[in-house]
Amino acid sequence: MADGDPGTGGAVRAIGLGPRSVAALVLITVIGVFAFGWPLLADSASGLAHSQDAPWLFAALLPLLVAVVVATIADAGLDAKAVAMLGVLAAVGAALRPLGAGTAGLEPMFFLMVLSGRVLGPGFGFVLGSVTMFASALLTGGVGPWMPFQMLAMGWFTMGAGLLPGARRLRGRAELLMLAGYGCLAAFAYGTVMNLQGWTYIGGLSSGISFHPGAAVGANLARFFAYCAATSLGWDLGRAAVTVVLTLVVGSTVLKALRRATRRAAFDAEAAFAPETGVALKTGSAPETGSGPKAGVAPETGSAPETGSDAGQDRSGPARPGSIAGSTAAE
Repeated sequence: MADGDPGTGGAVRAIGLGPRSVAALVLITVIGVFAFGWPLLADSASGLAHSQDAPWLFAALLPLLVAVVVATIADAGLDAKAVAMLGVLAAVGAALRPLGAGTAGLEPMFFLMVLSGRVLGPGFGFVLGSVTMFASALLTGGVGPWMPFQMLAMGWFTMGAGLLPGARRLRGRAELLMLAGYGCLAAFAYGTVMNLQGWTYIGGLSSGISFHPGAAVGANLARFFAYCAATSLGWDLGRAAVTVVLTLVVGSTVLKALRRATRRAAFDAEAAFAPETGVALKTGSAPETGSGPKAGVAPETGSAPETGSDAGQDRSGPARPGSIAGSTAAE
């Protein structure tokens, strides 16, 4: 089956990952995992507070995001149209987030990130998720030490959709069910990762779910999952339910719109220059007999007129000397 909308023709391919894109994504992922998890390995005298390392993470994240964009452009040959689509989708996602923020985790932007990552690929998806979260933070006033962590988590969330199998063949109900299942699991994963960012320095918790600096990693992880179940499970459930419902209800329409826009943008099309159509005769070549003058071909000077033929001559008088048979009538 063609990777495109029925009846429109053409194929749509997700924006692929080249070696430079992969290297940039691996680097930013390693840094992100360390940024989220280093408090689990720190001792009690380390002065744990993500509010202190967040500015450094944000300062490292921005150039790395630019590096992912540049690497994707270099590997896939993207142009200004791809950057424009990135801006449009980020603006739409940022506008969707306030619609459900603060209401039991009802965040409709997540389903758009899943579908966009599916159509546009993992590299484009990572940048889209991060930029969308950054734009929504500016729009809603949610700028704080958690913002770079949200950008990383949303980038991973959207990138994962681009890594799902069957990007060129799987279509219809099966694809929607796969995307809905991924959206459900990824919504819980996003909430869990973001809990890890705040859990290490939130005070006032009972000893059964609080973070103990310097304790064994296994013991702290057990407390962490108890903390997630006690505090954020309801929010994650609401986020997952909204993502699944919207994906199943309007996912087919959104996927078609994204694929149609991607096809018309032709991100992976290579510029080609058509050869010139003009034909020049070599000097000294004889013109064809019995045919009129061709477009773009100049008659040779000094060529002898055809003899024995009155085709094209003026019926009212003899042809003028030096004229070529047929040229008077054609002109």
